[in-house]
Amino acid sequence: MSWRPTYRSSKFRNVYGKVANREHCFDGIPITKNVHDNHFCAVNAKFLAIVTESAGGGSFIVIPVSQAGRIDPHHPKVCGHQGNVLDIKWNPFFENIIASCSEDSSVIWEIPEGGLRRNMTEAMMELYGHSRRVGLIEWHPTSSGILFSAGYDYKILIWNLEIGEPVKMIDCHSDVIVCMSFNTDGSLLATSCKDKKLRVIEPRSGRVLQHASCKNHRVNRVVFLGNMKRLLTTGVSRWNTRQIALWDQEDLSMPMVEEEIDGLSGLLFPFYDADTHMLYLAGKGDGNIRYYEITTEKPYLQYLMEFRSPAPQKGLGVMPKHGLDVTACEVFRFYKLVTLKGLIEPISMIVPRRSETYQEDIYPMTAGTEPALSANDWLSGINRDPVLMSLKKGYQKPNQLVFKAPVKEKKGVVVNGIDLLENVPPRTENELLRMFFRQQEELRKLKEELNTKDVKIRQLELELNNLRNSSTSSNYCG
Repeated sequence: MSWRPTYRSSKFRNVYGKVANREHCFDGIPITKNVHDNHFCAVNAKFLAIVTESAGGGSFIVIPVSQAGRIDPHHPKVCGHQGNVLDIKWNPFFENIIASCSEDSSVIWEIPEGGLRRNMTEAMMELYGHSRRVGLIEWHPTSSGILFSAGYDYKILIWNLEIGEPVKMIDCHSDVIVCMSFNTDGSLLATSCKDKKLRVIEPRSGRVLQHASCKNHRVNRVVFLGNMKRLLTTGVSRWNTRQIALWDQEDLSMPMVEEEIDGLSGLLFPFYDADTHMLYLAGKGDGNIRYYEITTEKPYLQYLMEFRSPAPQKGLGVMPKHGLDVTACEVFRFYKLVTLKGLIEPISMIVPRRSETYQEDIYPMTAGTEPALSANDWLSGINRDPVLMSLKKGYQKPNQLVFKAPVKEKKGVVVNGIDLLENVPPRTENELLRMFFRQQEELRKLKEELNTKDVKIRQLELELNNLRNSSTSSNYCG
């Protein structure tokens, strides 16, 4: 095929995938059966989080990455959501902070050191602003307190977590947003939507800088390719074959390259490693992972190899760079969700090297765990590249900041002159039922309060009558 080029010298042409031994897998996890097109998995250097199947409400499990093996069926969970959990993401700068979103709201949780010891129901912060369920969340790549959430109300809200409120609303989509991706410094946001359009947005103003609607390539997922000023999308061709396309971020009139992958129907998820310029493609329901090298010269996409496995994947979590094993020349690590087995399999992508010394050519300076900006700095218009770190001496967390939840009174949430919480009508049967039961509970409490006050009034009236009677009798006696 056209995407299998002739021989080309590359330090990554022999990269291979290695599945962890059974004792290093995570077994016995009731992975969610939800069909929402997300990964349901989030990983950082400390914890692995997986959305689980639960009866009534939504939950996810958090496991320290060092505690592999069979997981206790009664392992504590994060279970504060009333609806199904649809997405989870770790904060890139505070490794104990995780955001989750569901059919009811978005929530920020703080996981204690060492993991959960009991079920967690009390959230650090609850974010109410969307009028319908929230299907997607993304942390800003360089600012410590900025979170983006996309809802089924076709809106993207930008949250300043230093005050716990939305500060911007992006309202340029005509259907449900299915993917968000930032460029390196977070100054641009690329989105794909169910209207099959690709958009490049200036997030602070909400202005659409570029948009594409290509009949030959219906976009599903999008990812920025680091500082290359390129975008890569996965989608479907007019013949319903899976396809990838490469775009110039400053001109989306036509894709630079279009390549057909295969005729399978599963959604293709792209993963890009800006340090090695490698692109990984994993299909939902597939067992294989293809990988390519991205170059600045034609043909731009260089096919490298394919990792194959018989077990289909529901989703994939990705370990940040500072959590990799540099002594084994590991350049990428997936955590593969195998629903049928209740299993999470780590898959390491390894560059074969004979030397046991540190390989500087495959481990350049990479984005670290220290934020480059505060939330207010970014909102004021400042852009900065990520603070870089070296992996040579192993991972040492330089960030000593503490994430604090703001203390604020409950009030209306006004963005762009619209109160997002005022008279929001229920959009689904579940929302209607929740609202009905909540109102019934409020009515019950009000009735109890009225009855208590009635009893108190009667007692006071009796005491007043007794005082009057005693006063009259004393006057009579006198």
